[in-house]
Amino acid sequence: MRELVGETSSMCRKRARLATLIAPVLIALAPMAHAGEAPARPAADTDASAPMGPRRATPAQRAEARRADPLARAAFWGSELAADGRDVEAGVALSQALRALGRFDEASAAVTKVLIVAPEDVEALLESARVHIARGQGFYAIEPARKAASLAPRDWRPQSLLGVAYEQAQRDDEALAAHKQAVALAPNEATPNANYAMHLAARGDLAGAEAQLKRAVALPSSTIQIRQNLALVIGLQGRLAEAEKLAREDLPPESVANNLAWLRAATGQGASSIQPRSWEALKAGS
Repeated sequence: MRELVGETSSMCRKRARLATLIAPVLIALAPMAHAGEAPARPAADTDASAPMGPRRATPAQRAEARRADPLARAAFWGSELAADGRDVEAGVALSQALRALGRFDEASAAVTKVLIVAPEDVEALLESARVHIARGQGFYAIEPARKAASLAPRDWRPQSLLGVAYEQAQRDDEALAAHKQAVALAPNEATPNANYAMHLAARGDLAGAEAQLKRAVALPSSTIQIRQNLALVIGLQGRLAEAEKLAREDLPPESVANNLAWLRAATGQGASSIQPRSWEALKAGS
């Protein structure tokens, strides 16, 4: 997802390789026990005097919906939005679900409608930025992320998204400043630390990225993606045995084998006839 630019031809090649591997941490997804099933909706009101038409789900049902898989969430929140077209929470959640499904145009349309109703809603602004970043158009994420940062100056999320957006817009100095600001605002959150680390990796500072990722991995909010990005950065430094050990903690054997093949080729330790997207498996759920 990241657009990476180097200062030399060697750095350009290194960043081009990293561009297909590194994804910012945008939102966590948790599958439901029964994938594909939409959460139960409230029973119909049997009172003949009650108004007809769709009814909003209860707070408990909405909380349950947030734990569903993306397809079920898209169906649920689409239904909620049909019940109330001005429902900001439903509109943002629908965009998040559509983005997770890779339906970026629909996600953008959903969150744009929210911003017409609530132009200063921070969650909607952040989601708008995430959609643009997810489809590799970080330049267009800058404005909503900046606005969110001005509305919530103590929130690390706008700054972390700004860092990624500036990277995709090839504005490295501004990206670095935004990532540092995000970490300063939330030193004990894994996501801003990890996004800063991958910015360092993209600039060729693998040692600095490793140190930052190790800090992120040690935090309670760390994820599989962050741990596997650490394995990636370690492997790119030629320490394949250490990278393999980390990879095996979270990935099945076939994914580990593909990732190691990619690393051997990337570090000149093996044949180059590999699948160029072999490390993509580590980004599942990003």
